[in-house]
Amino acid sequence: MTTTQDPSETRPDPALRAISLVVVLGTVMTMLDATIVNVAINVLGRDLGVSLSTVQWTVTGYTLALSMTIPITGWAIGRFGAKSTWITSLALFGAGSVLCGAAWSAGALIAFRVLQGVGGGLLMPVAQTLLTRAAGPERMGRTMAVISIPSMLAPVLGPLLGGVLVDHLSWRWMFYVNVPVCALALLLAVRLLPREERRADSRLDALGLALLSPGLAALVYGLSQTGEASGGSRALAGLVFGVVLTAAFCAHSLRRGERALLDVALFRDRGLAASAAALFCYSVGVFGVLLLVPLYSQSVPGTGVLDAGLLIAPMGAGAIVTMPLAGRLTDRLGAHLPGIAGIVTVLAGIFACARVDMSAGASPLAAALFVIGLGHGLVTPSIMAAAYRTLPRSVLPGAATASQIVIRVGTALGAAVITVILQTLTRGSDGPQAAAFEGSLLWATAIVAVALVPALLIPRRQAAP
Repeated sequence: MTTTQDPSETRPDPALRAISLVVVLGTVMTMLDATIVNVAINVLGRDLGVSLSTVQWTVTGYTLALSMTIPITGWAIGRFGAKSTWITSLALFGAGSVLCGAAWSAGALIAFRVLQGVGGGLLMPVAQTLLTRAAGPERMGRTMAVISIPSMLAPVLGPLLGGVLVDHLSWRWMFYVNVPVCALALLLAVRLLPREERRADSRLDALGLALLSPGLAALVYGLSQTGEASGGSRALAGLVFGVVLTAAFCAHSLRRGERALLDVALFRDRGLAASAAALFCYSVGVFGVLLLVPLYSQSVPGTGVLDAGLLIAPMGAGAIVTMPLAGRLTDRLGAHLPGIAGIVTVLAGIFACARVDMSAGASPLAAALFVIGLGHGLVTPSIMAAAYRTLPRSVLPGAATASQIVIRVGTALGAAVITVILQTLTRGSDGPQAAAFEGSLLWATAIVAVALVPALLIPRRQAAP
């Protein structure tokens, strides 16, 4: 029997708006910091007097710290409460930003980037937990649209903002720019976030932490080294070590059940399992495209780094157009149809990118990226919402942690797989050619197409309240 919802039940209330404002302010900084430094690697190496292989750890260290910290989110929320965990994470991220800006050497900068990553790793899963608890199943689509805003803006604004700050101020301002935003987010968090009950008996699964956090870090590191010319042995060691530790954690979690750091039995829920699988495949393909397009554009003489960053902007513009629509459709129809429609749209856009002739100018590629953005704005909110709609409130922190782990590993795998494909297709030539980029984009199309299989398994209707 179906029931008609009162419009007042699905209209965002002031408390939900307040939480949304707080979490967007906090998470947008961490997402930007994952991309903003990329454009300044050469500048950092020159100013700090170190090699590029050394300064690259300012990116790698941040990413590894993010990956290692995510698994403790569920325990931290249960032990200290979501509000306290959020405020502590923001404070760590803000302190890391100040110290990064004041760094006196490459070693200091890398260490402070790790501190930033420790704080940033907790923010996204805590944000998802705060919003999903406040929204309830009937408003999950629009809630996930809100939490998707930072991930939509970061690939567009990160390189652009980094280029502007480095060109007109100093690389130190890439970190100092976080400070006023972080201060405002902390003030709003103290005033607006609701207090939650804490579980004093919540014990940290030390063995699970010792297995999962290093396992994820090793996987991400191994994947990041896969595309490096001299990283073969490091990539293999990282991947083997990561797979062994992660498999050991899964066995440990199945034995320990709800007392584990992350209960892998949550994936028995069809909505969460299908959503996680779709997000994983989708992240691999789409983040591979985000790597390929700037490289493709820079293969044309006269195109610089800032031009390549600006070329990604149409994708963000397209996502912003469809994201609010995705939230409303998901709440009204379920996640199934918007998610599939979005994936199909993204597939059309990537295929169009593969057929673009860059010598004809940037407009055709920008149009194809806009189409990808239209689909991306439908996919992310709807499929993320599907992960939570049928779950009880008590397991939401674990589900949020699991979804972030899936996305983190998927993005690292996407960069690694596409890099290897591009290198394979350009083997024996002086550098990447148009045919190699086209082939790599077609591979990305095939990977995203695989996401259709689990997306079709997403429940068509949400469970009754």
